[in-house]
Amino acid sequence: MPFNGFPKKGLHFLNKIIVNNSKEWLDANREEYEKVIVTPNKAYVEEMGEHLQILVPAINAIPKTNKSLFRIYRDARFHLSDPIKTRIGIIFWQGSGHRMQSSSFYMHYDPQEIFVATGIRNFKPTLLATYREYIQNAQRRSELHNILESLKTKGYKVPEAKYKRMPRDCDSKENHSYLYLMGAIYAYATFSPDITFHSEAIIDRNFKIYEDMFELQQWLYELTLHCNTEADVYI
Repeated sequence: MPFNGFPKKGLHFLNKIIVNNSKEWLDANREEYEKVIVTPNKAYVEEMGEHLQILVPAINAIPKTNKSLFRIYRDARFHLSDPIKTRIGIIFWQGSGHRMQSSSFYMHYDPQEIFVATGIRNFKPTLLATYREYIQNAQRRSELHNILESLKTKGYKVPEAKYKRMPRDCDSKENHSYLYLMGAIYAYATFSPDITFHSEAIIDRNFKIYEDMFELQQWLYELTLHCNTEADVYI
């Protein structure tokens, strides 16, 4: 199916979930959900996946749930009162590791905001330990700092430091030591749903963002090659 943009009816459907947040309601409206959310999302994954192959020939762009598409249901153990997500997430990742611990191109959208990012949005313990060891190399640390600073000059945002205390075996006197305090490395842009989002032009806009962030994506991919995250537990 060709991708023609994300339909306005998809955002309207997400608004309906806000006031009808139950599995029973979603089951009763499954046909509409498939039409205005699932089908265009799959088409987007296929189209963007072809574009991203220019940057990463072996990119994982798989239009299936728990692959490039996130589940619509939240974890029932923690969300009894609001089991249905009102935000749609889509991810493309490089490598054979878990998608959330791999260097990725990401987007999520809801009725208020479109969020487009590249990187890894949360380091699990194994990857965090590898990251901190990896950037003890001064050249790697400087490379990452320079990449992030360059992206900020282009108007992109990066996350704040997660930790306040310098990790053991990490020297606060080193150049760019703030990087030891990060719990994730990514860059992102946000914008409101607009005519571009509702047309095929969203492919070009998002691809331009991913292209701008490609150097960061590759730096993080090199990091993941040094890490085995199989021991981490994912929720």
